[in-house]
Amino acid sequence: MDCLRCGTCCTAPDISTLGKPVGVRCPHLGEGGLCATYDERPAVCRGYRPDEICRRIAAPTLEERVKKYRELFGV
Repeated sequence: MDCLRCGTCCTAPDISTLGKPVGVRCPHLGEGGLCATYDERPAVCRGYRPDEICRRIAAPTLEERVKKYRELFGV
């Protein structure tokens, strides 16, 4: 599956390597839904692959997608 460029994976989960808490938009997430530091991103980000969860949390806005993600994972 290709990345949907929705920004949810850069917002919903915590990214301890970057000191980013759950539900907070990563400061490196660009307006187009892509990482502004893609070539230097941490290993946790490099390891992420779009999957069925991306489809399950699909929604019109980033806020709605993050809400669905947090409900799905209980965070």
